[in-house]
Amino acid sequence: MTYVMSDIHGNAIRFNSIMEQIDLQPEDTLYVLGDVIDRYPDGIRILRLLMSLPNVHMLLGNHEYMMLNVLDVLDRNKPEYPHALRLWYRNGGDVTHEYIKHIRKSVRKEIFDYLHSLPLNIDVEVNGKSYILVHGGAIAHYDRYAYKYDTQEEYAVWNRIHYKAPDIEGKTIIFGHTPTSEYQHNNPLEIWHSPSGGKIGIDCGCGFPHPLSQGRYPAYGRLACLRLDDMKVFYSEEEIPEEVEEILW
Repeated sequence: MTYVMSDIHGNAIRFNSIMEQIDLQPEDTLYVLGDVIDRYPDGIRILRLLMSLPNVHMLLGNHEYMMLNVLDVLDRNKPEYPHALRLWYRNGGDVTHEYIKHIRKSVRKEIFDYLHSLPLNIDVEVNGKSYILVHGGAIAHYDRYAYKYDTQEEYAVWNRIHYKAPDIEGKTIIFGHTPTSEYQHNNPLEIWHSPSGGKIGIDCGCGFPHPLSQGRYPAYGRLACLRLDDMKVFYSEEEIPEEVEEILW
């Protein structure tokens, strides 16, 4: 079986719920479309678990990209460094930074080397159907948006796919990065399929504030996982307080 998920954002409760449901076997393959870290505290732990599993393949997300810029690429004395740090912290990177400060340098190097090796897109074929897995942007469309980005890597992790963006003939783009609340008004969030059938958005807001800790919140996020063999959808399950249920249903 072939599974795809994205934007875990350090949320161990939602991640563990999905992993229990899919019961990943050695012959299965799981693709993670980036943004494993930030916003919730268990991103590095989840990332290291994914790194250890030979049947898990990951894309670089913009949150991993921000962490690399701050901790493994930019010199602290460079003028770009404070801006990069502020950008990462504004996007929930402070919790990841605090955790990674306390792990061994050798482990940090393993993590950074792994992230530097990650692809930007992955082509997958399941049951005769072709998919392009992306975090933020398909490389095939880079020329359309190159004027907005300094590099192809920056485009691939930061671009947001518009619901009217062109399809790629013969292939379906599966993407994360942009919560599906941008395309539809389901609450809780659900996986989005474009009317053309050429795009599938799977970021269902796992990084949104947890209702148990944040109280009333207008959009209830969760982690989604799509099985490509039969297009079955799995959503993370957790106890929802009554006051949140009143908003949702």
